[in-house]
Amino acid sequence: MNKQKDTIDFGFTQVDKSEKARLVANVFHSVAKKYDLMNDLMSCGIHRLWKRFTIDCSGIRPGQKVLDLAGGTGDLAAKFSRLTGPTGEVVLADINDSMLKVGRAKLRDTGITDNVQFVQANAEALPFPDNHFDLITISFGLRNVTDKDKALRSMFRVLKPGGRLLVLEFSKPKYQLLSRVYDQYSFRVLPLMGKMVANDSESYRYLAESIRMHPDQETLKGMMNDAGFEGVEYFNLTAGIVALHRGYKF
Repeated sequence: MNKQKDTIDFGFTQVDKSEKARLVANVFHSVAKKYDLMNDLMSCGIHRLWKRFTIDCSGIRPGQKVLDLAGGTGDLAAKFSRLTGPTGEVVLADINDSMLKVGRAKLRDTGITDNVQFVQANAEALPFPDNHFDLITISFGLRNVTDKDKALRSMFRVLKPGGRLLVLEFSKPKYQLLSRVYDQYSFRVLPLMGKMVANDSESYRYLAESIRMHPDQETLKGMMNDAGFEGVEYFNLTAGIVALHRGYKF
């Protein structure tokens, strides 16, 4: 009898677990240069409000250490750089070299370099000491991680006691009618937009599929609890199209 393959979702497709990271990397290599433009177009700019809410919930103070995981083009890292100040430390980490290069160039173009480090890192095995960061954020990145439970435990390990994790991610809309409209937009409009703007419809079809495969609000809350986080809560944004989860390490 043949041994069943150890598979995981890549969008709606099942792939070998060992292949998912490479396939996701190919998606983000493809979209990196148009990533910011497509974010604005796809969300009509609302992603900026979601990220502002995340920053408002961070409680970050001057001199603290922040890990912006799956930080991509550096939207959150730029804000945290200003909030932590010259005595603080911000690490923009991403597994994808193409995204990291875009983020590094973007922050340097705006004069933000002094307290920001750029690290290529896998969320499942973070290359940082235990109990190091006051805050960890992961924005629209957790759904692309192969082993989400392992990644959450890795984040818990490098977070200081008293620190917090913020997970900003697409989630499950609260209303059935909105969900139907959102499905039509995701599977018809987004790939077309990706083809027209980024010359890549397949990557944006994957992104739409990956959102549907991501755990819903309550499931992710339970996963964070299982990883050791306490006081876990979530905030539905835009009627649950996006949710911000917040948990603490005590």
